[in-house]
Amino acid sequence: MSKGKIALVTGSGSGIGRATALLLQNNGYSVALTGRRLEALEETAGMAGEGGKMLALATDIADPDSVVAAFTKTRETFGRLDLLFNNAGTSAPGVPMEELTPKQWQDVVNVNVNGTFYCAQEAIRIMKAQDPKGGRIINNGSISAHAPRPFSAPYTTTKHAITGLTKTISLDGRKDDIACGQIDIGNALTDRTVRMTKGVPQADGSEKIEPVMTADQVASAVLYMDSLPLETNVQFMTIMATKMPFVGRG
Repeated sequence: MSKGKIALVTGSGSGIGRATALLLQNNGYSVALTGRRLEALEETAGMAGEGGKMLALATDIADPDSVVAAFTKTRETFGRLDLLFNNAGTSAPGVPMEELTPKQWQDVVNVNVNGTFYCAQEAIRIMKAQDPKGGRIINNGSISAHAPRPFSAPYTTTKHAITGLTKTISLDGRKDDIACGQIDIGNALTDRTVRMTKGVPQADGSEKIEPVMTADQVASAVLYMDSLPLETNVQFMTIMATKMPFVGRG
């Protein structure tokens, strides 16, 4: 049953986060929208159809105090939390790793690893304390949790870290009915990935146009993962454009 569920989606001002938040809302969820740009979150909320309520919360997930404030407001507004989609992420310029600055490295780690951890931590605190207790956390891992693209050291490293965090949450959350899974996404078309349609570097040094899929397909997969009862979990799901270079990459 999705009707009446409460979800929080990070990075919901655009792309996969927006598509997922809207699909959840259209299926009866009330959704807390988080991201750094309030205007973009309010734009997402303005697209809502029949369904649950939406709450726009400007949040910097790299700032633990900002994360605490967002989850506190979500609990105060809706009374509980059933689903966290840890979607927000960032990347560094696609340059050889020796050319990256310490700040460029740290910015990616702060969002992709620290931010995901801070959000999971707050979600767990709410899910353990509520009645009935429990809930689900879905982390956005990316194809890069398995195989890197050229010049992607910060992003690839952090996405491998997400896999370890997902497994740990799954283990530690069992006793409190908290399920945790990971969705590894390949070539969903968003503003950030439109470059795929123009040509991106390949392992052999060439540049090639890559097939893409819609963000709505990812949203449908997230909805499916959360449609299962808490005693059932999709531990890892890979969803990708069928003809993209992943199997056999390089």
